[in-house]
Amino acid sequence: MQRNIKATTAKEQMLKKIRHALLQKREHPYPNFEETALHADTAEPADVLFAQRLTAVAGHFIYCEDEVSFIEGLLGLAEQEKLRRMYAWEPRVRQLLDNYEFPYFQTDKDFSEAEAGITGCEALIARSGSVLVSNGSAAGRRLSIYPHIHIVVAYASQLVMDIKDGLDLIKHRYGNDMPSSISLVTGPSRTADIEKTLVVGAHGPKSLYVFLLEDRLG
Repeated sequence: MQRNIKATTAKEQMLKKIRHALLQKREHPYPNFEETALHADTAEPADVLFAQRLTAVAGHFIYCEDEVSFIEGLLGLAEQEKLRRMYAWEPRVRQLLDNYEFPYFQTDKDFSEAEAGITGCEALIARSGSVLVSNGSAAGRRLSIYPHIHIVVAYASQLVMDIKDGLDLIKHRYGNDMPSSISLVTGPSRTADIEKTLVVGAHGPKSLYVFLLEDRLG
């Protein structure tokens, strides 16, 4: 009987401590959390760092001084990969291609035969060499996932250092109407689930090309 009384007393003491802790819960339990650096400082400019990190995960980085050099690079890629069915659905990307009469498919007709998808992005994350995308654009998710080659058109103003900075860009762009799906693309799709053998393109594109353009003035 005495053992049960002691056990009950110990239990009550434990619950009392928990209740006390909950009552004392602070709104910001870790006030100095943001002051702790998560990454070592780097002297590399964001564009150089992004190019290095993207290349390290088997992605391809192409810097473009202007739209003309972008079109020239895109023509070279199409010739190199023998691409004939390149799709673009986003108005800004289509306008850019139309300005230089670059041929592409703008509907989803015969999409099962798509060889490359040309999309924009929400941001480029320099720290990891990742592309931040969402379903908030006209391209949705299919255009960046289904074709074997994913071509990203990005601008210098979209280049940020960390993921939180990219999310800030999304919040600024969409406000309260946030996309329901936000994803990070880091290099080509890959998996080693089957017998620990690396397979590239298992769940998405086999190749990722990122064209970085300088923003147009005015």
